[in-house]
Amino acid sequence: MISLIHLLNAPIPMPTFYTDVLSKDVRFASQARIADPSLLEPVTRQLVEQLVSASQKTGIEVMIYETYRSQDRQLALFNNGASKLRTVGVHHYGLACDIVRLVGGEPCWKGDFTFLGQLAQSCGLIWGGDWGAPHIRHSFIDSVHVQRCTVARQGDLFAGIWYPDEAYNPYDDVQHLFDAARKQPAPATTEASQSKTQHA
Repeated sequence: MISLIHLLNAPIPMPTFYTDVLSKDVRFASQARIADPSLLEPVTRQLVEQLVSASQKTGIEVMIYETYRSQDRQLALFNNGASKLRTVGVHHYGLACDIVRLVGGEPCWKGDFTFLGQLAQSCGLIWGGDWGAPHIRHSFIDSVHVQRCTVARQGDLFAGIWYPDEAYNPYDDVQHLFDAARKQPAPATTEASQSKTQHA
């Protein structure tokens, strides 16, 4: 039996975009791919739109391929062999987005996505090509993925004890960037989309 003292000392979850919007959306358990920017947390959405616009200004056409992802979709991708990851990551919280090239009106995962890393960092997003720590070699690369959360913060995000506020910038989160640089990102906490058939 849970004691009253334990309940009084338990952290009270603060309202977030995840609790107020995503968890109430009719697509919360959808197995379909969702590319709707409105399911990105507002600051993340603004930064992603900024990145897409900056890319187009450089002459590289890109598209938002996937924003929110449900656990049901992640499990279906895993069961179909399209993903190595059973559990959904940062996409589930409205803080991550996959951005691919647009070639002949179709999504394309081919080519060098270093430009996406440079644009992501300039917009305050972490790129899945280096996870905010470009000076170390990563075993898990997701070159079309961006997120507004350091890898080291993901555990707190998944546990429901942290969610970024409007002022949060992962590049100002020095302690957590340092932790991310010391540790390799765990495959279960990131997204793999190097090819059209790999999803996390």
